[in-house]
Amino acid sequence: MDPSWNSSDKSGIAQPAPPPYQANQGYPNAGYPPQQYGPPGGQPIPQAQYPGQPPITVQPTVYVGPTPLANPLPDYLGYSIFTMLCCCLPLGIAALIHSMSTRNANMSGQQQLAEKNSRMARILNHTAVGLGITFIVVYIIIVIVYAIRLH
Repeated sequence: MDPSWNSSDKSGIAQPAPPPYQANQGYPNAGYPPQQYGPPGGQPIPQAQYPGQPPITVQPTVYVGPTPLANPLPDYLGYSIFTMLCCCLPLGIAALIHSMSTRNANMSGQQQLAEKNSRMARILNHTAVGLGITFIVVYIIIVIVYAIRLH
C-alpha cells in the first residue's frame, strides 16, 4: 500500500466505496452466470424516440463525376504484356502504355480517347508479334544454314 495515501484526504470524494468481494454464492457451479439474450419472454424491446427529437434519415451517397463507359473498349493489356516479354520489347512497352491509357480512358468515360488508344495498342501488338515471328524464323534459318556449312 502506498504510504502517502491517507484516507482522510480522500474523504471528500463523492463516490461510494465499492462493495466488498463475495465469492460466487448464488451459483453452485463456479463460472459465469447463464446468458439470457433479449428481454424476458422473447418480446421485442420497443424503440421509443425521445420527445421533440425528429427521426434521423440517412441519404445514400451519390457519386458525381465522369461515369465509366457502359461498354468499355478492349485495352489489350494481357496481349501487350505478352508482346513486351516474348516478342519485341520496345514495341511491347509502347503497346503497354497505350493499353493502360485505354483503361484509364474507359474508367473516366472518354470514348474517343479510349478508341484511339485501343486501336494504337492493337496495332503495336500486332506489329510486335509480326517482328518477333520474323526474327525467330530468320534466326532458325541462319542456324540451319550455319549447321549445314559446318558439315
